[in-house]
Amino acid sequence: MRLSRYFLPILKENPKEAEIVSHRLMLRAGMMRQEAAGIYAWLPLGFRVLKKIEQIVREEQDRAGALELLMPTLQLADLWRESGRYDAYGPEMLRITDRHKRELLFGPTNEEMITEIFRAYVKSYKSLPLNLYHIQWKFRDEQRPRFGVMRGREFLMKDAYSFDIDEAAARRSYNKMFVAYLRTFARMGLKAIPMRAETGPIGGDLSHEFIVLAETGESGVYCDSGVLNLAVPGEDVDYDGDLSPIIERWTSVYAATEDVHDAARFEREVASDKRVHTRGIEVGQIFYFGTKYSDAMKATVAGADGAEMPIHGGSYGVGISRLVGAIIEACHDDAGIKWPEAVAPFKAIILNLKQGADDTDAACEKLYRELRARGVEVLYDDTDQRAGAKFAAADLIGIPWQIMIGPKGLAEGRIEIKRRSDGSRENLAHADVVAKIAG
Repeated sequence: MRLSRYFLPILKENPKEAEIVSHRLMLRAGMMRQEAAGIYAWLPLGFRVLKKIEQIVREEQDRAGALELLMPTLQLADLWRESGRYDAYGPEMLRITDRHKRELLFGPTNEEMITEIFRAYVKSYKSLPLNLYHIQWKFRDEQRPRFGVMRGREFLMKDAYSFDIDEAAARRSYNKMFVAYLRTFARMGLKAIPMRAETGPIGGDLSHEFIVLAETGESGVYCDSGVLNLAVPGEDVDYDGDLSPIIERWTSVYAATEDVHDAARFEREVASDKRVHTRGIEVGQIFYFGTKYSDAMKATVAGADGAEMPIHGGSYGVGISRLVGAIIEACHDDAGIKWPEAVAPFKAIILNLKQGADDTDAACEKLYRELRARGVEVLYDDTDQRAGAKFAAADLIGIPWQIMIGPKGLAEGRIEIKRRSDGSRENLAHADVVAKIAG
């Protein structure tokens, strides 16, 4: 992609309304634009990151055996009345009446709708276990939306829902999602710690929030520093096998949000030099809620003996749009964003340091063509900005590899590359640059 043809409205000044780093950098880097309080338009650079995150989430859900569908954003109020949540949910729910006086709502979550779909088609225990998920925009009418995408009113979310014959089977489904979440966030370059948490309006008695430690986080958290060094399961993890040893390893180390924090246990179990008390950003949460929705909505299946029984359910959410902000909070410096390669909008950016000169133009064009031919997503800064402005913009938008081509280096047969994550630099021959970036 040539920057001269790209839509990248970079801001030179920090927006006054941006209170935290991720909000400030997303606006400055031309990733999004606020259209209303807590509602944002995703511009091309931000949208590319959003889709990268979405795809990682999708791949790990599929790997764990979940099946993707898509449910509508508008839901019938009567479904929520069946579960008893319509009046209980509170003012965060946006309630709507259509021209036929039907009561609808803009879905903040989908437990009721997925249960209605399940009960319409699944009649036997032989069809279980089943886990269905979708990736969809949702709306919660926050009283005070703030911090950009970290606490917006409209947000992109992956929500999955498991259906099982009994509690033991439901806990196996819960464990699959637990492991899938560990892998999902690790692939994005994040250390997300599963912490015991309240179930809130979803219900049930078992829940874990996945928390990225950050001083700008909305939740107070307590944990043993040992949890930061636990190994995440690899691609070869067997989701059909016994995952309980993995769960035990991660949950035996103290980690809890402030809502369920046990101060006495924390002091008893965690050595003073390993106690971590900080704040964190929730990027996902998983719930086991038993028969809460199947009892209320009569979602039953015939068991092996033919008797009807309510299914046991769980739900599993990932805040995809929130993750964009969380990654920036974890990966930035004073100059701008430092994207992990897996979620970066482009892998490399070519900076033509003397636009219009025959030698630099030719070298940049040649490298641009070769990298694209090798499947590298590359942004080519072919604008007539001065070199300093190009360096600042490249640091701000955070592309992992910066390739700087100027007359002096070309005369010596070398191209300078910079790794954004640590600032390290190398001078390489053209062929070596292609091999390193495309490798």
